[in-house]
Formats: sequence, C-alpha cells, structure tokens
Amino acid sequence: MDLFSNLALGFGVAVTPLNLVYCFVGCLLGTLIGVLPGVGPVATIAMLLPATYALPPVAALIMLAGIYYGAQYGGSTTAILVNLPGEASSVVTTIDGYQMARRGRAGPALAAAGLGSFFAGCVGTLILAAFAPPLTELAFKFGPAEYFSLMVLGLIGAVVLASGSLIKAIAMIILGLLMGLIGTDVNSGVARFSLDIPELTDGVGFVVIAMGVFGYGEIIANLSLPEDEREVFTSGVTGLFPTAEDFRNMIPAVLRGTALGSILGVLPGGGALLAAFAAYTVEKKTKLRPGEVPFGQGNIRGVAAPESANNAGAQTSFIPLLTLGIPPNAVMALMVGAMTIHNVQPGPQVMTSNPELFWGLIASMWVGNLMLIILNLPLIGMWIKLLTVPYRFLFPAIILFCAVGVYSTNNNSFDIWMVAVFGFIGYLFVKLGCEPQPLLLGFILGPMMEENLRRALLLSRGDWSVFVTRPLSGSLLFVALILLVIVLLPSVKSKREEAFVEE
Repeated sequence: MDLFSNLALGFGVAVTPLNLVYCFVGCLLGTLIGVLPGVGPVATIAMLLPATYALPPVAALIMLAGIYYGAQYGGSTTAILVNLPGEASSVVTTIDGYQMARRGRAGPALAAAGLGSFFAGCVGTLILAAFAPPLTELAFKFGPAEYFSLMVLGLIGAVVLASGSLIKAIAMIILGLLMGLIGTDVNSGVARFSLDIPELTDGVGFVVIAMGVFGYGEIIANLSLPEDEREVFTSGVTGLFPTAEDFRNMIPAVLRGTALGSILGVLPGGGALLAAFAAYTVEKKTKLRPGEVPFGQGNIRGVAAPESANNAGAQTSFIPLLTLGIPPNAVMALMVGAMTIHNVQPGPQVMTSNPELFWGLIASMWVGNLMLIILNLPLIGMWIKLLTVPYRFLFPAIILFCAVGVYSTNNNSFDIWMVAVFGFIGYLFVKLGCEPQPLLLGFILGPMMEENLRRALLLSRGDWSVFVTRPLSGSLLFVALILLVIVLLPSVKSKREEAFVEE
C-alpha cells in the first residue's frame, strides 16, 4: 500500500498546472533539439540547464527529465529519416529504420519507435517506482569505503560497456578523472592544476565540458560532412500506422527489448546503450517469420526492439541516481549537476528529506511519456519540416544558443572560450574514434571518489585493507575485478567488438 500512497503523492505533485507546463516544455524542447542530427540528450540537457536556474527544484528536474525523453524520441526520428543517430543508442535504429525509410515505410518505422518507446518507458517507470524504496534502504548501509568501491565498479562498467576500443575508453576515463582534479583542494585549500588561471581555481564547469565536447564537437563533425551525403526523407512519409502484420512482428520484439532494457539500464557506464545493441542482437538471432524482411534491409523488429530497450534502460538508469546518488551514464551525471545547483543532495536521503521531489519526478515520467506520444505521432510532419531547414542556418543558431547558455551560468566570458576549446577537443575525439561519455563519467565521479577515499582512510586511520575487509565494499571490488578479467579474455573481447560493430 505504501507504493500506491507514494505514487498518489507523486501524481499530486506532477499534475499541478506549473509542473505540467514545465513537463510539456521539457518534452517539446527535448524533441525539437533531439530531432536535429548530432545533438543528443547530453548536449540538449547541457544547453538547456541554465534555463532551469530560476525554477523551483521539482519543476526544474521534471523539465530536465522531459528533455531527456524528448531528445531520445527525437533521436530515433533523425536516425530513421537522415541515417544520423541523434545519440549513441540510436546507432542500431539507423540500420533497419533508414532502410525502411528508403523502401517508403518511414511512417510505420517512426510509429514503431514511438509506440515501443512509450510502452517500455511506462514499464521502466513502474520498475523504478517498485524497486527504488528497498534499494534506498540498502543505500543507508553504505559508508565511504562502499561508495568508493561502487564508483570503481561504475568506472570499470563504463569501460566494459563503451563501444569501440577498450584502451580508448580507459584513456577517456583517466582523462576525465584528471580533469576532475583541477581546482582547489577542499582539505588543504591549495589550487591544483589551475595553471595560475584565476577562473580555473573553482575547477572546470561540467556544463562547459558537456556542451563543448557533446554539443560543439558533434556540430563541427556534422558540418565537416559534405551536404550532399545527407539523404533526408522529408517527403512521402505516409501511412503512419503500422499494419496488422507489423504489429504481429513488433509486439514480441517490444516485450523482449523492454525486458532487456529494464535489466541492463541499471548497470553503470551506459546500460541503455548496451541494451539497444543487445536487443538488436537478440532479434537477429530470433528466427524470421515467413515473408519477413531480412535484418539490415528494413525489418520493423530492428527498430521496435532497440528503441524499446533504449527507453526502458533510460527509465531504470534513474534507479542508481535516485537511490545511491551515483550517475550511471553521462545524462544522469548532468542530472546530478542539476540537483546540486538546486541544493538537492542526490542519494538515499532524497526520498526521506524531499519525498515530493522524489515521487513527483517518478510520476512525471508517466505524464512525460504520454505527452511524447501525443507530441510525436500527430506532429511528425512538423518534425520532418524541421529537418528541411538548411544546416547553414540551423547550426549558427544552436551555437549562439549554447554560448548564451554557458555565459548565463557564471556571467563569465572565459567559459565561452573554454567551450570553444572543448568543442575542438570533442571534434578530435570524433576523428580519433574516442567515445566522450566515459570522460564525463570520470569527471563527475572523480571528485566524489577522492572525497570518499579520503574519508574511508581517515576513519580507518590510513589502513587500506578497509576496502576489502568490509563485506559490501570487498564484494563490489571483486565484481569489478571479475568484469575486468572477463572483458580482457580474447574470446569475449572479439565477441564484444562484433556486437558493437553492426553493419
């Protein structure tokens, strides 16, 4: 009964006129920017974070959550129509979604992505509501040693689940950890690695890094492509509703994708991304029905399954954030920043100290998913028209919007130059084939790891064995070690590379 009374409290908060307006605004803005190629949910939230400063904490987080879902929905539209994934987990959607568009079936592909996402989002939110309270109880048993070990597991998870080279993923995490050290040491008050630049004594802002690497970096990479390489299917998107045969094929795929996404989304380091790849791999292994289109040539299951898995994973990725205060991916890292800005300490105490925010946010996810179905399917024509705007007009507007957003965070022009520098670095990452997500995770978790490491050693009087003698901490480090050993095995390594390179 507690669950129902808590959800009733949450819906009471979520359906107030103010919160409904901000939920709608978040969904609309998220979809709008998510539709734009190369601008995924990380860049979207990073760009729009300054807009939430003046809002109440509940409304701000509801709006940011809406932006997250909206950007993911929009990302599938771009993947299907333009063959450019709006975000990493939309990569798999391009394989069959784009081929469906080429066969004149862009409408059913968009509907499959939207309906699958809605169902998976609702299931994921239900799991979040059911499992968050018991996990929060467990989180209260965590001390500094356990938190440090959990973050080590999170960073190793980010390495294991990152697509591409393991060496590059490790390098990005280390770079993120090192960047997290820039600023003033909280214990000694001495400036570290600030290069005698006064603006760096407070450290590098996570909004600056996120907007530069994900926003500007992706924009520069997209602008470097010749315009004639972009084939956009903005006309002839008719017959939006899938046929009865489509439904017969996609319903089992949606159920399988939802189950996979709900489980894998909780994993630290990008579970939603892994879920999309895993769901597509499972569908490819599942026997084709008579007369069904082969995979890679426009099979609707190749759209419905990864989109369902991606959205279920996106919902359940809130579980470690809300219960432990640990961000499992780059978007959740930004949510930690947003909570800190609004003086909300992420972690298990949120449920007890601020139940309106906790349950209001969970309830708003149902409201947001419903709004997105209403926004996306009937208004698909509007999003398609948006894709016809020439890039030479679109990207200067986005860059200007980013610059205004960054400047408004600290009213400091130095931040704009920093974003430009990180934009160039982000472009280099794209050219070198380095995934920037582990960098942002390392940057967010680095200072938290350092703080918990110092606390644990202070309480144990400098005894390092505390990390293995405490049962929970030792178990987490053991799991991290097993993960690392497994992923380095030659057979697993080759399978992993095969799974992440789907042609």
